[in-house]
Amino acid sequence: MVLNLPMIQGKGAQINPENPFLKNAISNQHDEGIDVYTHLEKPKTEIFFETPKQVISKNSSPDLKHEYSVNPYQGCEHGCSYCYARNSHTYWGWSAGLDFESKIIVKKEVAQNLANEFQKRTYRVKPIMLSGNTDCYQPIEREFKLTRAILQVALNYRHPISLITKNALVLRDLDLIAQLAKLNLIHVHFSITSLDEKIRSKLEPRTSTAKKKLNAIEILTAHQVPVGIMIAPVIPGLTDSEIPNIMKAASRAGAIKAGYSVLRLNGQVQDVFEDWLEKAFPDSAEKVKNQVRALHGGKPNDSNWGRRMTGEGAEAEMIQQLFELGQKTYFENKKIPPLETQHFLKGGNYALF
Repeated sequence: MVLNLPMIQGKGAQINPENPFLKNAISNQHDEGIDVYTHLEKPKTEIFFETPKQVISKNSSPDLKHEYSVNPYQGCEHGCSYCYARNSHTYWGWSAGLDFESKIIVKKEVAQNLANEFQKRTYRVKPIMLSGNTDCYQPIEREFKLTRAILQVALNYRHPISLITKNALVLRDLDLIAQLAKLNLIHVHFSITSLDEKIRSKLEPRTSTAKKKLNAIEILTAHQVPVGIMIAPVIPGLTDSEIPNIMKAASRAGAIKAGYSVLRLNGQVQDVFEDWLEKAFPDSAEKVKNQVRALHGGKPNDSNWGRRMTGEGAEAEMIQQLFELGQKTYFENKKIPPLETQHFLKGGNYALF
């Protein structure tokens, strides 16, 4: 049941669904036996600090190109209603909804700890992805500058980095990124979901506009930085028709690689997204929910490697055809150069610290 309440502006999630790891939760009880989540006021961002000794995450997922990732933040202010990382917030005792966007964990020593990892005799250099979970250029990066510090460490040690973001704030670090690019040590990817500002402002309210992302692609390309895009997630019935136009705009801006993944509503992301959808686009809600399920064999999510990213069935085939057409038209003769590992300096340049 959805309450007919105004949307909380500047937030993707409109609810705090129950944490499955907690015994108690707050809800409104109705005579009909239907529970609904309580409507919350717009929460202020709260900052928490963590000092993990191990900052490099390793994964074996065939859906991810790079084995290593570093996440300077847990939780994300961008507020994307569909974010797969929302579920990770429940492990901290918080909700995958509004808590995910407003209770942010900051790993203040992440750059120094990363440098310590690089100095270990057992360390073997492989490209590191920023970020595998939440956006390394979310708004609080302006204050804490952890991503910039990580890039400085990567430059000191000549370590390859591949980053993906929804924020044009990446341009702040153009000086470091351009130096890394000269040694083939960095790829920058932008996640672009929609060119329609009316959709973006509701779907991912604190991300940069598509116009700003395209401008950032142009600037990075002018500085010889390899740039790619991810159309992620493709939401059938809402953004799928935009695939060719997104690829066209990105290619013209200078992007040399494109990829996509379809929406999958894993865990409590389903609660958050479907509640958001019914409030933001009530006329399209049932159509979108049905088409998302059509991608995943009648379910909102698919956990199978590979298939979960592209879906299956007629809806998935139409999305794939749109992407392949865009690939042939705008990216056929473009190729992103491989990241180099041969420049790695064990010991690096200690001037930073």
